[in-house]
Amino acid sequence: MSTIPITKRGAEKLKDELHRLKTIDRPGVIQAIAEARAQGDLSENAEYDAAKDRQGFVEGRIQEIEGKLSAAQVIDPVSVDAGGRVVFGATVELEDEKSGEAVTYQIVGEDEADLKLGLINISSPIARALIGKEEGDVAEVHAPSGVRRYEIVAVSYV
Repeated sequence: MSTIPITKRGAEKLKDELHRLKTIDRPGVIQAIAEARAQGDLSENAEYDAAKDRQGFVEGRIQEIEGKLSAAQVIDPVSVDAGGRVVFGATVELEDEKSGEAVTYQIVGEDEADLKLGLINISSPIARALIGKEEGDVAEVHAPSGVRRYEIVAVSYV
């Protein structure tokens, strides 16, 4: 399995979720299963079936997060020295050449991406178009709505 880039903040978020799953959700599901078992006949016990389904989800998510964390290459954007180039973890201020609209994105890992917060996935079309570029360069993004051109106004590592 190859390494998966993730920011320090993203790794902490995954570790927090893993801790919650192991210390709160897992014991809660075990308790729910025990209570459902105490009701008797399991063949027609909806609470038991729901608790077992929830247990499957919790255990699956724990395995998924542990796998991601074991393959993660944690990158702290503050310590990146890319000489002004756009790299993983960089925060990029862009201006749409057509509309003049300014947007700011940080390039992050798959689990951290949230467009509403300006966090874009490293494998998204816009991130792929930006990687390796510098301030003043123009990036062409092949989006479903067509080709869009963005000028890179600033690159920072925060």
